[in-house]
Amino acid sequence: MVKDGFDRRLFLVSGAAAALAVAAPQVAAAADTPLRAAVLEYTDPWTKATGLAELLRRAGVTVVPLDLARAATDQGDPVDLIAFGSFTNNDARYTDYVTAHAESLRQFVAEGRVVLDLAQSDQFGAAVSYLPASLGAVRTDADYDTIHPTVTDHPLVAGLRTSGGLLFTGRNTATRVSWETVGQWRSMRVLMACAATGFPPALLEGGHGVGRFLVSSLTVDKCFDSTGAAVQPAAAVEDSAAFFATLARYVRMVRTGAAPSVTPTPMPPERAAGPLVGHVEHASARIWARPGLDPTQFAGWLCTFRTTHGAARTVTAELSTANDNTLLFDLSDLRPGATYEYSITPARTALGFTPLTGSFTTAPPPGRPSVVTMGLGSCAPSTPNSVWTQIMDEGCDSFVMLGDTPYVDSSDLAVARRKHREFLVQPELAEMVRSMPVWGTWDDHDFGGNDTHGDFKGKTNTRTAFVDYRANATFGHGADGTGLTAREDGQGVYTSFRRGPIEVFLLDPRWFSRTEPSWADPAKPTCLGRVQWDWLRERLLESTATFKALATGMIWDDKQNGESDDWGTYAHERDAILDFIAAERIPGCFLIGGDIHVSRALNYGPRVGYDLWQFIVSPLHGSTIPSLNVPSPHLVHSAVEPHVFLKLVADTTVSPATLTATWINRDGRRVFEVQRTAAEMGHHPG
Repeated sequence: MVKDGFDRRLFLVSGAAAALAVAAPQVAAAADTPLRAAVLEYTDPWTKATGLAELLRRAGVTVVPLDLARAATDQGDPVDLIAFGSFTNNDARYTDYVTAHAESLRQFVAEGRVVLDLAQSDQFGAAVSYLPASLGAVRTDADYDTIHPTVTDHPLVAGLRTSGGLLFTGRNTATRVSWETVGQWRSMRVLMACAATGFPPALLEGGHGVGRFLVSSLTVDKCFDSTGAAVQPAAAVEDSAAFFATLARYVRMVRTGAAPSVTPTPMPPERAAGPLVGHVEHASARIWARPGLDPTQFAGWLCTFRTTHGAARTVTAELSTANDNTLLFDLSDLRPGATYEYSITPARTALGFTPLTGSFTTAPPPGRPSVVTMGLGSCAPSTPNSVWTQIMDEGCDSFVMLGDTPYVDSSDLAVARRKHREFLVQPELAEMVRSMPVWGTWDDHDFGGNDTHGDFKGKTNTRTAFVDYRANATFGHGADGTGLTAREDGQGVYTSFRRGPIEVFLLDPRWFSRTEPSWADPAKPTCLGRVQWDWLRERLLESTATFKALATGMIWDDKQNGESDDWGTYAHERDAILDFIAAERIPGCFLIGGDIHVSRALNYGPRVGYDLWQFIVSPLHGSTIPSLNVPSPHLVHSAVEPHVFLKLVADTTVSPATLTATWINRDGRRVFEVQRTAAEMGHHPG
């Protein structure tokens, strides 16, 4: 349609990935021809912000709403751009449209136009479904406040303001600059990224026909409230306006055939991870690694280990393709309380391969007086963090991951494995796990997603990824109820271990929850499930450890918010556990929880025949939730403290034996401390 002497093409603006289609005639139009945009955007449900249409108008673009009843290629007037605003995917109208009109979106781009997709995921592993088969992008759940330019001379990047090498700085932190991101892509170019490494991408460009798809995780359109008032600082609004001005110039370049060709950025190769020291007893140890070499060429591997003055011994293992090309070595006939060094190498020579090395100390001899210093923590970052170094500096000889370690938030197996891998390669954490025993259970974010339970449909995949990247002694049970020591299909991930005077029961309150009636009250749903409950009773009765920790990711009381993933929801089973401990007169028990991004110590009084304490430690990362530091008549200490871990010292060389729990932040500051004696925890002299 020609109006006022200009060929006005319609700019369709939305926030989900744009589609590329078959090649079509190039549009020959003057570079200064006014643009039109059809916009699909919704107010951000969290911050109530908007702004895509307004920012395009400020860039000189005529904006009209995207007609959801029409195909992308049939929007009335010809169009140049279809843009989906950030968070549009939270409305079914967006998903319905991109599903019904995927082919027309591809045709739209193939004819020499642009689709900009700013939609966020919040669906954990959601693919941009309308891209042509030659392209691909899969969104995932990770939030970032840093945006790095990766192609500085590209029209969409050149000329944008940077501060300290970063784009889009100084923004209101209520809206993350990259809310969600892209975890996988195919045949697309990374123009901006959330990290200096170029991964994960924040802006991807893909060519289809003579047009372009732009897939992004940026929220730079969210600048105004419902009245039009700015919700971002003036400089941040200027940065957003500059980006959409460059976008308008870029669309004109695409339309005239002047845009640079797309040179795809390859996905980074799957990274090596480890080594990781897993379950260690007084006479055995498990060592895990993902060496990163081609499994078809390097299937056999060697682990050589020795004490300082002992003879070297070697065990072998095969790279397990079923477990994401990882290794698991079982070392036996070790000496109690001894320090071992180990080295992992391929059985055949691999030029340039650096041996994977580390060390560990076996548990003290059973039944003898000893001191164990154990670290525990939950809610951990997948970015470099000195909290892990502080754990080592505090003299911890072992560590327990209490869940959200890492944040997976996906039912996609490839995504879940990658999240575990990205977590373990963080430099300070990598140094820690190669040099001390590490055990783990999961909480909601590594099980499935926030506040997820046993009815989560993707739990088989998240369990597979968990066992692929851990080296516990056991991993829940098989179909017949027998405990699993192998990394294979099974149910749950619960396990236990003894280290000197302390035994830790790492429970799984996720896998079985809501899947069957409770063994404690058939009228209510279960949390642990019958098999895990029977296992816990048996292990508690058999335990001779002075101190016994019942540990889960979620807390043992009520969070007092709208979520139901706490033991307050399953109080019937929690109380049955505590009643069992009291009835059987099992001494030395205490509770451990995480999850809530707050640290607390609570004393419930003589609930089990002696004072029962709960130690809550969270988070290892920097995000706290002050609203979950709720009042309680049992609360003794609390702190809304980031980067915190729990240091447990169990000492049976003194009389009476003592258990000292100290909450410590990454700077080494003591937050608070609780000390109990064996006598105060139900042990009687003699």
